[in-house]
Amino acid sequence: MSTVASTLERPLSKRRQIRLSRRIVSLGGWTLSGLCLLVLSVLMVWILMVVFLRGAGALKWATFTTITQGNGGGLKNAIEGTLVLSIGALLLAVPFGVASGIYAAEYPNSPWAKTIRFLADVLVGVPSIVVGYFGYVAMVQWMGWNFSVAGGSIALAIICLPYICRTTELALRQVSNDLRDAAYSLGANERRVVLGVCLPAAMPAILTGVLLALAVSVGETAPLLYTAGWSNFMWDGHLTKSPIGYLTYAIWTFINEPFASANRLAYAAAFLVTGFVLIINVLARFVLERRARQ
Repeated sequence: MSTVASTLERPLSKRRQIRLSRRIVSLGGWTLSGLCLLVLSVLMVWILMVVFLRGAGALKWATFTTITQGNGGGLKNAIEGTLVLSIGALLLAVPFGVASGIYAAEYPNSPWAKTIRFLADVLVGVPSIVVGYFGYVAMVQWMGWNFSVAGGSIALAIICLPYICRTTELALRQVSNDLRDAAYSLGANERRVVLGVCLPAAMPAILTGVLLALAVSVGETAPLLYTAGWSNFMWDGHLTKSPIGYLTYAIWTFINEPFASANRLAYAAAFLVTGFVLIINVLARFVLERRARQ
């Protein structure tokens, strides 16, 4: 009897040791994650406080109503340029990104779908300065566009394209198959099912991907340095051979100037870019939460 009891106690004690070790490892993992979250939260709050406190103090009505003049003036031309470049990038990226995402979702095992996923994953990992260098060689020099709105918009569209493509694919895959079957049972063809049933159902998630791509494009600097250049004047309406201003250039350039007026412009531009990105992210979260409730 003692031998049987001892053989039964050994597995029980081993299980207790395993459970204890798992609890210790789990506690250590949660503690490490909490510390990392705390450090990231402190850094994020610190950055936002510096940007908002200094940026809010540098904002004036003249910042929105006057153009940049040397090391001073306002940011009217940069605000307009940022909007023009971002809207141009979305006009180029959204149709191609949504179309490629639809194809990858509807024909997931085809060679073209696998190629689309591979290229999208590669584009996400390509540094933005490499995209800018490609735009400079291909559009500024080879095509002769010089610094232009078209070159900057295309460079930003290349950066936004993989985000929109992959978001569209994932959103369409989350559409219930019951919804597809119901549409087919009513006599709808494949085109009508995809465009009239699945795409509207996935539209909130697709819109979220578009908003996140917009936030990425607003914060880019390197590709625009090589393609859009910089201008102290308002956009003249030409797509090529006409440089344009944008907010991230003001941050990158004026923060290093030894003039207080230039530093104030940099802080004001940082405030506007950060605020715009935060608004976009909050709007994307709102769209996702509303979709989850529905």
